[in-house]
Amino acid sequence: MGVLSGYTVIELAGMGPCPMAAMLLADMGAEVIRVERGPQRDPIYTHDVSARGKKSIILNLKSEEGRQVLLRLVERADVLLEGFRPGVAEKLGLGPQDCAEKNPALVYGRMTGWGQTGPLSQTAGHDLNYIALTGALHAIGRPGEKPVVPLNLVGDFGGGSMFLVAGVLGALLEMKQSGKGQVVDAAMVDGTANLMWMCHSFSAAGAWDSRERGVNLLDGGAFFYDTYETSDGRFIALGAIEPQFYTELVSLAGLDPEVYGTDTQYDPASWKDSSAVFTEVFRSKTQQEWCEILEGTDACFAPVLTLEEAPAHPHNQARNAYVEVDGFPQPAPAPRFSRTPSEVQHGQRGPGEDTETILAELGYSREEISTLKAAGICT
Repeated sequence: MGVLSGYTVIELAGMGPCPMAAMLLADMGAEVIRVERGPQRDPIYTHDVSARGKKSIILNLKSEEGRQVLLRLVERADVLLEGFRPGVAEKLGLGPQDCAEKNPALVYGRMTGWGQTGPLSQTAGHDLNYIALTGALHAIGRPGEKPVVPLNLVGDFGGGSMFLVAGVLGALLEMKQSGKGQVVDAAMVDGTANLMWMCHSFSAAGAWDSRERGVNLLDGGAFFYDTYETSDGRFIALGAIEPQFYTELVSLAGLDPEVYGTDTQYDPASWKDSSAVFTEVFRSKTQQEWCEILEGTDACFAPVLTLEEAPAHPHNQARNAYVEVDGFPQPAPAPRFSRTPSEVQHGQRGPGEDTETILAELGYSREEISTLKAAGICT
């Protein structure tokens, strides 16, 4: 029984951050019902981790009958999540006001890139566009080179999913006191801007050069916080920021502490030369050899693993950080709870696999369900 056991979440199917948010809620024990548009999913989602733990119903939300089914779902739900362009849900007659009339306690979570308001709110975009507007993209990369695309982790999931989940949970807590639901406007630009709080702090203190990337403490400018290639073409990651950890790294790497002492560690003028030395030192051994020397010490070290290698690492195995669902490994639920642990309730359901069951739970008779299916309202 997870922390959200007993709660019901409706997810209007979409891409990226909204599905991840709903997955996290499902892992925490909520009953998540994914409302899908049709029986065919994009081929890229045949192995969809975010679909785990969710029930699936297919509804034609452009029809009045489909809208009425959705509103009946809303009546018994605690949360609704949608990632449409602003105004689309309202055009469907499924906006916050429509749903509040059926369920005043509903938490209505809205996930967009630009937000519900503002001059860009009606324009298309993706993760890269959103993080570009916050200064995050400008800060990632090497000096003199173009910004590096950081997968879609920063905007979609860090600035998107996580802030949507935080907003929904906060609104649920408040609803327990007031009895009233509310709208959660989660925008990736807002979330990503918040992710940049430390850079803003450093910049205000004069400790961050925001004009150039790759020259600061945490963006690869510091030679002791960077990645290095090994002799076998693999990579390692170093993060020895504190002096005591840096001292241990220097010692275990076989470097002269008189030359590479803590007095020079935070001298930016020496970073380029020190980086060149570190490059040669770490290129002298294989990744595995450096693991044998540095892993498990306070040198702040880790091997750079591939997606396939990560589940097999002893630390990840000891913590059961990955689970096998639907025949392939995927991240285990997080965070962890001591008394009411999260778990993957079941694997991915096919589109519409739970349609008839859900309709029956809503009170539809066999004849009514057959009528809806014959009319193409559901599948």
